[in-house]
Amino acid sequence: MNAKKADIGLVGLAVMGQNLALNIADHGYDIAVFNRNPDRTREFLAHCEQAEPSKDRVRGHYDLAEFVQSIERPRKIVLLVKAGDGTDAAINSLLPHLDPGDIIIDGGNAHWLDTIRREKELSAAGFAFIGSGVSGGETGARFGPSLMPGGSEAAWASLKPVWDAIAAKVDPVTGIPLPGATPGQPVTGGVPCTAHIGTDGAGHYVKMVHNGIEYIDMQLICEAYGLMQNLLGMTAPEIGAVFKQWNQGDLSSYLIEITGDILEQPDPVAGGFLVDKILDTAGQKGTGLWTSVSALEQGIPANAIAEAVFARSLSALKAERVAASAVLNGPTVTPPDDRAGVIESIRQALYCSKICAYAQGFQLMAAAEITYGWTLDFGTIAQIWRGGCIIRARFLQKITDAYGENATLRNLMLAPYFSQALQSGQTDWRDVIALAVRNGVPVPAFSSALAYFDGYRSARLPANLLQAQRDYFGAHTYERTDQPRGQFFHLDWSSATRDQIAS
Repeated sequence: MNAKKADIGLVGLAVMGQNLALNIADHGYDIAVFNRNPDRTREFLAHCEQAEPSKDRVRGHYDLAEFVQSIERPRKIVLLVKAGDGTDAAINSLLPHLDPGDIIIDGGNAHWLDTIRREKELSAAGFAFIGSGVSGGETGARFGPSLMPGGSEAAWASLKPVWDAIAAKVDPVTGIPLPGATPGQPVTGGVPCTAHIGTDGAGHYVKMVHNGIEYIDMQLICEAYGLMQNLLGMTAPEIGAVFKQWNQGDLSSYLIEITGDILEQPDPVAGGFLVDKILDTAGQKGTGLWTSVSALEQGIPANAIAEAVFARSLSALKAERVAASAVLNGPTVTPPDDRAGVIESIRQALYCSKICAYAQGFQLMAAAEITYGWTLDFGTIAQIWRGGCIIRARFLQKITDAYGENATLRNLMLAPYFSQALQSGQTDWRDVIALAVRNGVPVPAFSSALAYFDGYRSARLPANLLQAQRDYFGAHTYERTDQPRGQFFHLDWSSATRDQIAS
């Protein structure tokens, strides 16, 4: 038996857990692993023995107490188990075997309020707790994710060498992700895509907002695809070629890149192209919903992010939509003559909408910073999203630059680069939405993003009438434009109206 204790432990050997364990081992750390189902552990160890260069650094255990004792103190134990009750059960099973000062790291998609509760409870019991967002899917976990840890500075200092090592790396000058790793050959050099986000639930909150932005980013791409397909009559590979071209410019991103690949993928079963055979119903796991609910609770107008959630919900009503298509008629589609011009307008609409979507995400994080007493560095958050994560994009360097120039920036749309991009692209943006509406092609995310832009730039909105309505039926009071802010008034509307009529 190896006398040297493991540097770190990991509980949970589903796909993400296995890949993260191998990533850690590839970077020179001895890792102890445990899964409540021993067969999963055996299968993983057998795979390591057959195929993994770093197999000697992976040590499997079938007894939880033995697993804990095999790790160097203060212990660092990563949990990659089902969020919610599964995480609480895993923590409770570990506690009897831990010593004061040991650190539990939750790498799942936990709700940030659960993370705040767990950190408080474990801290009171003498343990440390880190809630760390892990983005990048199974490939990211294996070869370099974006990591968003929240917790105490002391706990982060202990975990930092490991997280710095396994995170995705970007070029220090350009911010472009460095070439990918291979098993046993990790990426060296570059800037790691991880940083301490803040106390208690800050890391998981930022990961949740990342996922909310991911929802809208994907929906915007799908609407661009839908316009080219339904309005311009383009085939999947033709649209794929457009996305590959877009990936060479300002829209360059992981999601744009894979969209080009997806659209050019032949169907290996029935011929044609696979995307055309995939049922048009989208799933979701809840983080987009959490983002939208948090925005509603904090009064932040993240309408485009919420619209992306609603779009998935509408897609799930497949049977109803099919039935409705036989009853509800829309306009006849009239393809425009200038295909190239419309494609360019769609590109502009996609970029402008993307700016608004990210503006909403960062505006939401700024509100949460106040609500939960965090200190968030938005430039750093944009930096660690440049590689490893699903929304990684060239665009994020512009966000990093914007906060570098103005750390107190109230909204991304106000940064010179983004305000100029919106100004130059808004005519095409509006034309695309008008064209879609006239032809009955749904573009809910494009439209919501434009409504946010138009609302945010309006010095006066019709909410004055809304507030008058609230005062009329509920005596909710109102402020006056000719009086200082903070002074509230109420009118007995029915009496005032009668008096005016009588006079």
